[in-house]
Parts: sequence; structure tokens; C-alpha cells
Amino acid sequence: MKFKADEIASVIQKEIEDFRGQIETSEVGRVLEVGDGIARCYGLRSAMAGEMVEFPNGSNGLVFNLEENSVGVIILGEYKTIQEGDEVRATGNLLSVPVGDATIGRVIDPLGNPLDGAGPIVASESRPVEYPAPGVAGRQPVKQPLQTGIKAVDAMTPIGRGQRELIIGDRKTGKTAVALDAILNQKDTGVICVYVACGQRSASVAGVVEILREHGAMDYTVVISASANEPAPLQYVAPYSGAAIAEHFMYQGKHTLVVYDDLSKQAQAYRQLSLLMRRPPGREAYPGDVFYCHSRLLERACKLNDELGGGSMTALPIIETLEGEVSAYIPTNVISITDGQIYLEPNLFFAGVRPAINVGISVSRVGGNAQTKAMKKVAGSLRLDLAAFRELEAFAQLGTELDKATQQQLDRGYRMVELLKQPQYQPMHEADQVVSIFAGTRGVFDSVPVNGVAAAEKELQQFMREEKSEVRNAIIETGALGEETEAALIAALDEFRKRLASRKAVAAT
Repeated sequence: MKFKADEIASVIQKEIEDFRGQIETSEVGRVLEVGDGIARCYGLRSAMAGEMVEFPNGSNGLVFNLEENSVGVIILGEYKTIQEGDEVRATGNLLSVPVGDATIGRVIDPLGNPLDGAGPIVASESRPVEYPAPGVAGRQPVKQPLQTGIKAVDAMTPIGRGQRELIIGDRKTGKTAVALDAILNQKDTGVICVYVACGQRSASVAGVVEILREHGAMDYTVVISASANEPAPLQYVAPYSGAAIAEHFMYQGKHTLVVYDDLSKQAQAYRQLSLLMRRPPGREAYPGDVFYCHSRLLERACKLNDELGGGSMTALPIIETLEGEVSAYIPTNVISITDGQIYLEPNLFFAGVRPAINVGISVSRVGGNAQTKAMKKVAGSLRLDLAAFRELEAFAQLGTELDKATQQQLDRGYRMVELLKQPQYQPMHEADQVVSIFAGTRGVFDSVPVNGVAAAEKELQQFMREEKSEVRNAIIETGALGEETEAALIAALDEFRKRLASRKAVAAT
């Protein structure tokens, strides 16, 4: 084999011409102490708050505390193999998460690593998990409804696109069920959903994913899981990762829905990290900036103005109370940040009223702006009627003699409560909700026994679909209850009422 000297010389010459002298520099420090998911490092003089650092075992850390002689780092991953004296390298980058269509339908951790065994996530873009919320000028008022498919919510505490509506209640009162129904109802609406499981049991998260898959909702949903067995830093970061993924779609002009399940666990993870970092504890041992921890997250939810594309991000944060204590520190904080709350009451839940929404405390600060004209018209007085019914019910329990009008009001109230009950994972179309509530408020079910209201409502829905589809279609097309449509609906309900009466007469004979 002969070597050609001129060829070798030309290759060397080309290499010399193309050579660019680049010196790569990175700041390197040492671990002073490590334990419980945090490390104290020395030597990272120019580290920024929120900057990523790398440890020799491949784990990443997030700069959390900047002190005079050291830097406090929270470790996002395995920390048991990190030892005192290990090298720690600054990256100069902020914590980011992969975003885009590649994440849809996947179950990932807060750093964007797949947890569903369906291969790596090949995303062309990433986005910082912490990002400033749009200012006042970048937003527009919330006036487009986001239907949840739950009669009690859409009628009395309506949610609009870009709103932040808190779901609050004791454990095991159906908070996650309300949020999941809202996700299932976004099918074929173009709304992209993000479900953030923070501090939940792994079995619960697997159950949620299975329900979403079963109903075809994973086609437009991203699930971010930082379960209870994950380190506290991952639980703290998870909601911000969810916000970043939803934000990417929002700035593309799309509509998104984010469920944070739940922020009580995130606050506890943040408290744990802060106490380990020796930050001064405040009320209930939470650090002083726990309010900012939630406010900077929830303020990112908004409806952008048309210049920015008109996209929206709706947030449904969940907060768990202890013994119905709504005035505790974290619940009051989040109530003051959000645009309303849906309060789920254990007594109602155990009495079989599901969803167990307490109408008196639940409120939507966007109100009728987030409702279609049809729903606004039929549900206008529903909230007050139900609140009056609850007072009357308490009065009637004293055993006093009631006049006929009061008794009628009570009977109507019992039927309306029954009408607002809804099975889990069965969201209803808005037109069907309008028909049911209109029928209830006009006394169509007054002659039906209380325990037969659900069956009568089902029959009414079938009657409207099969025999009066033109009325239902008119409500869907216009979103309003005009004079003609209302007259046609009243006629249809009268016909249905006669049918019920004739059947009752036959049964009596």
C-alpha cells in the first residue's frame, strides 16, 4: 500500500485552514454537603437563580439559594450517589422542558423525560419552565365559554377560556373527577389539555391516564407526573413545566386547559425545600414567598389579545382542605389569586349529591360573560333558587307546618338538586344542559317522583334528539334562545309533559 504524499499534505492544509481556536470555559464548583434532595456548593460565583448545574452522576440541579459563600442547589433526580467534594459544573442555561406536538398524548416527568415506555420525545423546541406572565396590555377580557360538560358548573359557576377557577374541597370529594370531566368534554373542540399530577399516588396517576385513554382524550392531552415517591424538587417544578407546555400552544393562537392536581402538595414540597435551605419559616411554617410561588404560576393563565394571536390558557388549580378549613393559609392564598372557586362539600358528597358543589360558597368572578346566551337565559335565577331552597330545607327540618307555596318551592328544589346530579365521566352537550335546566325551572318534572327525575331527564333528552331535533339543532347553531326557538322548546316540553301525565294515568288505573 503506497501513501500519496500530496494527498496527505492537502488534507492537513485544509484542516489547518478550517481550524478555529475555541476555548470552552465553564465554572466548576465543589459540593460542600448533600442530603434530602439538596446540595450546598462552593465556587459557583457567577451562578444565576434558576440556573441549571450538572453533577458527576448525570443528575441536574437547579440553583435555588444564592448565599454569600455558597450556593444552595435543589437536585432534580438521584442525589444519593452525589458525595461531598464532588465536582459541580454550571451550564449557563435555565431549566427548560420540551414543548410542541411531540408531547401530546405522552406521559412525562417535569423535565420532559417519557414515563409511558413509548420511546423518546423528539421535540424541535424547548421552553423555560419559568416565564413572565403577559402584562395587562397583552390580555383581553374573558368572554368565550369553556364548557366542562357538568350542568352544575356550566349553569352556576361558568368557566371562560383564559380563566383561573379553583376546585377546592376535602380529600375524596370528587375534585379530580370534576377536572377530568372538563378534559373529556374538550374532545373535538380544539382545546389542548395538560394534566399535572403533583404529589399523587402513582396508582392514581395510572388510573387517570387509563380513563383519558379509554375516552379518547389522550389524543389532545399531555400528562405530567411527579408522584408522591418523587423527590420534592420535581414536585415543586411540575406545575411550572405544565404551564410552559400549555404556554407554547397559547402563543401559537391555540386554546389550552391546564389542571394542577394539586397545588397543596406543591406548596408542601416548596416548604420542605425552603426549610432545608434554612429560609425563615412564616405562617404554618411555609416560607414568606409561597404566595408568589402560586401567583406567578397562575398569572400565566390568560386570554391573549388579538395582536398576540388570541390564544388562551385556562387553569383549574386544585386545593385540598383539611376538615373543610377554607380559611387556612394555602387555600386563602389561592382563592385570592383565582377568578372564582368550585367548593365541593363532603356532606353533600356522602348524601349522594355528585358533583357535590356547594352553591353558596362556589362562585365564578367572570360570571355570565363566560356563558352562551341560551345558558345565561335559562340558568339566570337557578343559583338564587337553590340557595333559597337550602335555607327552606333547613327551616323545614324544624318540623313546622308549611303553606302550599312553600311546600311547592321545596318540592321543586328537591327535583332541581336531583336534576343537577351527574354520573362521572359523562359530560353533557351544552344544548342538552339548556333543555334539562329549562325543563326543570318550568316544572316539567314536578309530577315525577324525586327518585325518578334522572330517568325522566334521560327520556327527555332522547325525545328531544329523536323527535324534536330541529329545536336542539337551533340551540346548537345560534347558541341563543330566541323567541321562535323558545316557543318551539316550550311546545316540545308541553308535549313531553302530557306524555308523562298520560303514562302516570295509565299506571294509576
